Amino acid sequence: MQGKPNILVVCGRNKRRSRTAEYIFKNDMRFNIRSVGLSPKSDRVLQRRDLEWAELILVMQQGQRARLRSTYKEVVMPEIEVLQIADIYEYLDQELVRILTEKINAILNMRFDL
Repeated sequence: MQGKPNILVVCGRNKRRSRTAEYIFKNDMRFNIRSVGLSPKSDRVLQRRDLEWAELILVMQQGQRARLRSTYKEVVMPEIEVLQIADIYEYLDQELVRILTEKINAILNMRFDL
């Protein structure tokens, strides 16, 4: 890998969880981050080019990983990590920020030694 890794964060509608993750880390110099949603009603809908851009995909729930794999069978995807964060938080909720910060930093430190 050259340069900063590209991290794609995915949730249902890109309104709360993935969008919060992008906001938290958007100015982090260790990596690039982008957030998208799986629903056609998402603020930013997942596109094939997002999957091709990513070096690591983070989803909020197990079912989202399964949906990515079944919907985009023809795309060679990087590893998909499940954060196990339920859709119970509002955008930028303090507890959501804490959980995302801890989980994402732990994964990135383990995978990329950042």
